[in-house]
Amino acid sequence: MSQNRISTCVFPVAGFGSRFLPATKAVPKEMLPVVDKPLIQYGVEEAVAAGLTQCCFINGRHKQAIENHFDRNVELESSIQGSSKELLLDGVNQLMETCAFSSIRQLQANGLGHAIGCSEPAVGDNPFAVILPDDLCVNSHGPGVLAQMVELYEKFQCSIVAIEEVPSNQVSKYGVVDGDEIEEGIFRLHNMVEKPTVDEAPSNLAIIGRYILSPDIYQLIGDTKPGKSGEVQITDALMEQAREGRVIGYQFKGKRFDCGSVRGYVAATNYCFEQFYED
Repeated sequence: MSQNRISTCVFPVAGFGSRFLPATKAVPKEMLPVVDKPLIQYGVEEAVAAGLTQCCFINGRHKQAIENHFDRNVELESSIQGSSKELLLDGVNQLMETCAFSSIRQLQANGLGHAIGCSEPAVGDNPFAVILPDDLCVNSHGPGVLAQMVELYEKFQCSIVAIEEVPSNQVSKYGVVDGDEIEEGIFRLHNMVEKPTVDEAPSNLAIIGRYILSPDIYQLIGDTKPGKSGEVQITDALMEQAREGRVIGYQFKGKRFDCGSVRGYVAATNYCFEQFYED
């Protein structure tokens, strides 16, 4: 297994965002603003805070706005030059100076596992992170969730998945795990089930949209047959690693908002406004 430092974060962003129609008919769901920043910018900021400076978007043909957000807009910059509004672009401009951005087209919607597999040309034989921007994660009292996971990877040198407890009646929305707690909040996983029924679920510990993956995951994804909904599931590929004791589940410190749902999106907006903007 590669012991290289993690430098690349993959963002699977090719989905249609159909739960937010009609808002997402022409606007990518990752560009929906939480207060005054799009979801994707929160994700990139989290990656940068964890020390990752290579950002790879697994994109679709209808998502050019994501790439454009992290590019110059000379006409806009000229129109606000010298005004107080110029400062409003400082955050995204800093990301553009810090990060190298790339984009790979996912030619067909074939599941999260397939989307992550598309990133191999950008990642190569190195460990890498994955952020699902739908899951907005914040930690007001310490390092971000991905930074916490990078520290864990340096200790365990294997794949890490972020997990949290969910109500039993919601397990069918997630990949659900079971394992042995080896330290407080840290589990060596031995079972994973994608979107189980309540009776099938091995626990109520659900994987959320933060991963650190060792590079052999690409071969495992390639060998994975389509599962639930006829899609290639990353959970199935991770299960092959888990059989060898090479996946850690981490109950992270912080809050997670499911911004793929209207209720979660509104909750995230209210929380971020109160925490970061109200003053």
